Amino acid sequence: MTRTQNERHCRTALRAIAFALLGIASSAAHSQEFSFLAGALQSSSQNTYSWEANYREGLGPYAAWSFSWLNEGHIPDHHRDGQALQLWGRLPLWNERLELSAGAGPYRYFDTSEAQSGGEYSNTHGWGAMFTLRAAYYFDNRWIAEMKLNRVQAFGGPDTTALLFGIGYQLDAPEGRGPRARPVSRTTNVTNNEVTVMLGTTILNSPDSETNLAESIEYRRGLWRYFDFTASYLHEGGHVQSRRDGVAAQLWATRAFLNDKLTLGVGAGPYLSITQNDDLAQNRTGDGRFSGLVSVSASYRFSDRWLARVTWNRMVTRYDRDADIIEAGFGVRF
Repeated sequence: MTRTQNERHCRTALRAIAFALLGIASSAAHSQEFSFLAGALQSSSQNTYSWEANYREGLGPYAAWSFSWLNEGHIPDHHRDGQALQLWGRLPLWNERLELSAGAGPYRYFDTSEAQSGGEYSNTHGWGAMFTLRAAYYFDNRWIAEMKLNRVQAFGGPDTTALLFGIGYQLDAPEGRGPRARPVSRTTNVTNNEVTVMLGTTILNSPDSETNLAESIEYRRGLWRYFDFTASYLHEGGHVQSRRDGVAAQLWATRAFLNDKLTLGVGAGPYLSITQNDDLAQNRTGDGRFSGLVSVSASYRFSDRWLARVTWNRMVTRYDRDADIIEAGFGVRF
């Protein structure tokens, strides 16, 4: 196995570990369902693998919505993943133990692909649609066996079809057999004030998946029951030729679980580079100062004052310097 292949596998493993940690952190949650699936993917050029991490909530007995992070493996000249938001129609059968459902919604993808003009590669961002058929069997102990057929139609990229198998867990106790119709609501904010220091790794979205040290400090403030705001300072890279420092502001959709000890959130917002020494950035077009940050995060609160947090950030640039930044650390609440 080559060095490049090893690094690609390490990057895939880090992403899977990050989602596993988020799934574990939400395992006693006052939400609905979390599932992880993997399987085979087919495109017009080659067969490869695919995996998906999914969060799902009911909108009633016959409807639901879901948020997914989908990885579409390694198609030749394309390493693509992204987020999908879907609405579902669902039909309970067999005393509500079996559910058949169909979902559809927008897909925002990030693709590391062969450069069209100059350079070694390109970080392409685009939109598509994901259409899904799902069959799920609900056991009495909250576990779920799932099968999904995903069809991705990407605008500006290859279309794919994937057959996935996996397991899920009902994070909120069902009201009877089968899935819960709606989640449990709350009347207070998930968050007051938090300051967290984190350490981890930054993984460049390139064919070689170069890695470096990442560090950050984050201030988090609850705005409303399910919404937080964060302001953070982020340092990427231990080497001068790939260093990037900046500040980010994000809005988060956040839920708290297990008597508010566990939280799970999805955030997005702008990132401004303050200093940057990057040979890659100097040789590419686009604004190197302003980027975007899309993140998923989970925290565990040890007490009214102390917490631990793990976060997976996707840095979205306009000069082919996208990166995954996976960090963990400790914080103080006040």
